Amino acid sequence: MNQIARKLPEELWGNSEELEVLTFDIAGEMFALEAVKVQEILDLLPETSVPGAKAFVASVINFRGKVIPLADIRLAFGMEATKPTIDSRIIVIKLDVDEEPTLVGIRTDKVHEVTTLVKSAGEPPPSVGMRWRPDFIDCLVKRGGEFIIIPNLYTIFSAKPDRGNASSQQQN
Repeated sequence: MNQIARKLPEELWGNSEELEVLTFDIAGEMFALEAVKVQEILDLLPETSVPGAKAFVASVINFRGKVIPLADIRLAFGMEATKPTIDSRIIVIKLDVDEEPTLVGIRTDKVHEVTTLVKSAGEPPPSVGMRWRPDFIDCLVKRGGEFIIIPNLYTIFSAKPDRGNASSQQQN
């Protein structure tokens, strides 16, 4: 059995059967982040480009007097960049990067709500048929008739640039 066919990440759920999350849209897909990681939700702010940075974190913003990276994780997932709309927002999260708490802004198309997801409705990403790197997804949670994607932000932010297609990255 390969790495892709893994159990739900225990560090995400811990001993709990429920997970409180903030849901948001990116490119027509519903995503969720642990609510405890969310620091603030902002309207779009002026951005400053950072030459030589990874494509999905190619700019920074000023957040309460601190310069923080602004990520467009749609680019990490291989989606097309889009222009902001009136509903676009930035979710500022605290994330451990290289074992250091770091503030990061994530550009979204629309923020929805804080809600509770049930562990029993979650499943690991499938090993075939995915258009994204499966290691970028902690799990998929079915709610109603839709799936909510919980991204693995640690893997996304520590990943080497994808030089080929997703399947070539998974063969070890």
